[in-house]
Amino acid sequence: MLADARPTAERILSAASDEFAEHGLAGARVDRIAARAGANKERIYAYYGAKDALFDTVLAARIAELLDTVPFDADDLPGYAERLFRFTVERADLTRLLLWHVLERPTLLGTREPGATSTAAKVTALTAAQARRDDLDRTQPAGRLLGQVLAVVHGAAFGLLASGTDVEQTAADVRRSVTRIIAP
Repeated sequence: MLADARPTAERILSAASDEFAEHGLAGARVDRIAARAGANKERIYAYYGAKDALFDTVLAARIAELLDTVPFDADDLPGYAERLFRFTVERADLTRLLLWHVLERPTLLGTREPGATSTAAKVTALTAAQARRDDLDRTQPAGRLLGQVLAVVHGAAFGLLASGTDVEQTAADVRRSVTRIIAP
């Protein structure tokens, strides 16, 4: 991509992220993305291909942002869960993107980069932590334990976003719940 094309491509990604978060893949319209980005539809197709490919690019970029902002810490799962919860609540648009992806493209999320590589690294780190620490549940495989931690985080975030309950209390609840889940 040419250097002078980068600002247009970035505007398209930003506009597409908003559009997909609001309407999902099926409901999103390339015309609206182009209008939001101040670009023409032909640029969208030239830079990103079909709408599905643009959706995947947006999701990968947003997941990369999450991974950069909330690093995984196998030695402090309650702290990691709380940080992830806070990020999820602050970035409700990412939560909506992930939900749309699960609804419209089931089974694909776990195979998409950078999420797939990140999940594998988390499972490896958690497996190592389980082996060296007596205060982590060893009866469950690391992947299942990680899934339970993520379920608490996302369930609490969805509940908070739907009900508007107190962020601080819910963050404390997430930390407490994860502490209980990982206990031997």
